[in-house]
Parts: sequence; C-alpha cells; structure tokens
Amino acid sequence: MTPAPIVAQVPGSRNEVINMMVRNKLTGLPVVRASDGKLMGIVSRRDIFKKFDETQLSLIMKKNIITISPYAPLPEAARIFAEKRIHRIPVVDENKLVGIITPTDILKEIRTMKTAMTAEDVINTTCVTAYEEDPISYAVAAMRVSDVAALCILDAKGDLSGILTDRDMFNDQVSDEEAAAKLGVSDTKLIGLRNVLPLFYTATSDYFNNTKAIKDYMVPKPLTVFRKTTLNEVARLMITNDFGQIPVRGTKDELCGMIYDVDVLRAVTGVLE
Repeated sequence: MTPAPIVAQVPGSRNEVINMMVRNKLTGLPVVRASDGKLMGIVSRRDIFKKFDETQLSLIMKKNIITISPYAPLPEAARIFAEKRIHRIPVVDENKLVGIITPTDILKEIRTMKTAMTAEDVINTTCVTAYEEDPISYAVAAMRVSDVAALCILDAKGDLSGILTDRDMFNDQVSDEEAAAKLGVSDTKLIGLRNVLPLFYTATSDYFNNTKAIKDYMVPKPLTVFRKTTLNEVARLMITNDFGQIPVRGTKDELCGMIYDVDVLRAVTGVLE
C-alpha cells in the first residue's frame, strides 16, 4: 500500500479536489472529515465527471466505500478489485486511514510471480469499439454510456487500427487556459492537467460541436497482447507503459477483446483458489 495518502477534506469543493489531483498526478483520493480526520468517502475523476453540475464534494464523493485492513492478505485486495472493478481501496486500521492500495501496487507483484494464467483466462469486460471515421462526439457518448475509459478503434475492414482513451481526446487541449480556469485550475503549466480536462469537455457541449473524426485523436497501431500472453507479461507491459488496459488479439491477428488492470489481478486470486 501507499502509506499516509494524500486526502481531500469535507467540507470541500469540486475545484479544490481537481487542483489536488492535478498537482499530485492523481485520478482519485480518499475524503476525510476536516474536524477529526475520519474517513468519509472516496472521490475519483469519474465521480466528478458523472456529477459535474455539483460543486460540493460531499455530494460528489462515494460514501458507501469498501475498505481493507493493512493485515489483510494480498489476494483479498486483488479479489475486491477484480469483482468490484474499482481502482483504489482505503486501508483502515482501528478506524483510522493508514494507506491506500491500487491495482498498480499489485501488478508489481504479478509481474514476478509464477502463474500459467494468460490474457484470455481473465478477460471479463465487453470490449467497446468504434469506427475510426466516426465523429469524436460519438466516442464521448460511447464512453459515458458504457462506463469505460477506452475504446478499441476499427477500420473499414473491421481490423484494429487504434485505441482511444479519455486522455487521448484532450492531448491538444493541455494549454487551454479558459477550460482550466472554469475547473479552478490556476496553474495551466502543471503536468497532469490533461488528466482533468476531459471533465470539462465531456461535461459540456464543446465536443459535441467538434466534427473531427476519432482517427484524429486515437493512438494508431497500439500495443497489443495475444490471447496466450502470460499475465506476468501483461502486468509488466502495463507497468512499463503506464497503461490501464491493452487490446487482446487472437491467432489470426483478430481483435478478441480488452484486458484491464483489474482483470490481471485475478492471477493472485487464481493461484490460491
């Protein structure tokens, strides 16, 4: 786990949280009560995105959260991530927040462990696709409706031509000071600004007026793994490239699906079951 994690406080505001995420390159963090430090919830970039009209942190954060003991076995955390498909678990000891654990923390263990499990053994999410000539507005809607952070992009032949994540759509907006100001981000030169700008663009109509095609934003010829790629190798690639997901190909180079970091964690639970 990461001990003594950075936290947000209630009462607090949406913009305060966004600034904390930007400064510390985070996509989510625990929320504690300012008066006594009691853990009250957790907030992520997606939570803000889903309730962008709200400005009070208490109305945005998740209140019914899952926690774990610092003495719990690693497979327990892995099982929670895989089953609940969440990306952070507060670590609590005697009602006190002492740390936080994420899928990346466990991926570091999986890359060196012995397992015969492969990518095809753990794929557990429907792969959402889009056509490379579709307008970017379609991708925004598809991600929101499907609740995914990445799309596999296909060409006219149905072959994988790229991958599009919520970050990829906004790479050209890093210096957009007007958008940053509306989010309460005062320093637009901060590394990580691209991680919060999607909140602004997808919560407004700006991108629905954008007629550019998905191919103008996607990452072409993305890194992929094969169905029989071991989970050790998948974990290594995710850590090395800072990926939360990787497309999976079959023996005939066809797209088989998408493997996410929380899927790879099944290697830990599988070894002990």
